This record gives sequence, C-alpha cells and structure tokens, in this order.
Amino acid sequence: MTGKILIVLHQEHSSPGRIGRFLIERGYELDIRRPRFDDPLPETMRDHAGAVIFGGPMSVNDQEAWIRREIDWIGVPLNENKPFLGVCLGAQMLTRHLGGRVSRHEGGQVEIGYWPIEPTAEGRSLMSWPSHVYHWHNEGSEHVRGTRLLATGSTFANQAFACGRAAYGLQFHPEVTYLMMNRWTTGSEESFKLPGAQDREQQFSGRWQYDPGMQQWLHGFLDLWLTPAMAMAAE
Repeated sequence: MTGKILIVLHQEHSSPGRIGRFLIERGYELDIRRPRFDDPLPETMRDHAGAVIFGGPMSVNDQEAWIRREIDWIGVPLNENKPFLGVCLGAQMLTRHLGGRVSRHEGGQVEIGYWPIEPTAEGRSLMSWPSHVYHWHNEGSEHVRGTRLLATGSTFANQAFACGRAAYGLQFHPEVTYLMMNRWTTGSEESFKLPGAQDREQQFSGRWQYDPGMQQWLHGFLDLWLTPAMAMAAE
C-alpha cells in the first residue's frame, strides 16, 4: 500500500465518491472519520499520506464546537507539509483557518449545477482545467493573502486555490458520481428555485456534457496534489 489518506466526512451517509475511488486505485487506504459524530482527528499526520475534508450542508460560520475544532485541526497537515485538500465546505474551512472570510453572495446568488470556471495564469501553468464544474453551495471564500488563486468564476471568484506546496481548496465537487447526483437532486426542488441554481434536468444534461472533462481533470489533479506525499515516501 502507498499509505493511508484521512477522509473527513460530515454526514452519516456521506461518501468520498470518485475522489475516494481514484485514491484506492492509486494504492491508498482510506481512513474515514466523521468528527461531527465524535470521531477523533489525529494529533499528527505521521501515519497518513494526506487528508481530504469534504463538504456538507452546514456552514463554516456555524457555531458548533466540532466545526471550530475541525478548522483548528487543519493546522496539523499544514504544519507538517502533508497533502491537504478541502472540497467545498472543506475549502471554506481552510480559508477560515488561514484567517479569511466566508460569506454568502451579496446579491443572493448560489451555485448549484454545472457552471464555468476560468483558470488563472498560475492555474494554467500547473495543468489543463475543465470548462465547467459541478457546484452545490451558497457561500464562498475570499482570496486570502499568501494563497495562490488557481481558478475563478463570475459568481464566486475563488474557485480553486493553493497554500504552500501541499494544500489546495476547491469550491466545486469533482467527487460527485452519478449515484451521488441522483441522491443530491432528489427532493431538492426548493433549492432549485434559488437564483443561480439549475434544476434536475439541467444538471443531468450538464453531466453528460461536462463530466468527462471533470473526470480527466481529477486524475491529473490528484497526481499533482499527491506529489509531496510520493516524494516523502521515496526518501
């Protein structure tokens, strides 16, 4: 085995989806924890090759004690230069850990469905990016000084960013599988009425058009993200 990846989930039946499957295909073991339900997080990353914090329906601005603890814990992989990835809520937690602000769009817009992103010059220097990605969020992160903006969008500007050589935040959801989309979109009609939300039919139409590009991008991104872990394992 290549090592263990710490997987942090926030609901009882949440899944790491395609990110989890691609990590397993690369030889990693998944160590799944749910701090919201009192699973402990490690005091050191000594036994893990990296960590991923996924999304959830809660807000990073909520006052629950477990959210504050999880935000503080992000310092563990950052201080040890272990690969860290925040997806949606996880990216917003990274922003808060770094002292940045997370807030709703001033015009009340959300992003639900497939919306375009534009890589920055630095993002393009790292890899090719998909034209559209899958979103499900009503808050976004500001660009924290000292981080590197990799991709931007017209509604929420900070779509992908990097911190140091091993930490990344993604505002979108490359992990979402077809089954996950079915589950997320079932019974969500009220959410689809919000400004910036695509309905169920539009989302599945977008999946057939844009998901192959997202899937190809995710393979390349995970290899980029895991490069520090592979370098440490070779030492």
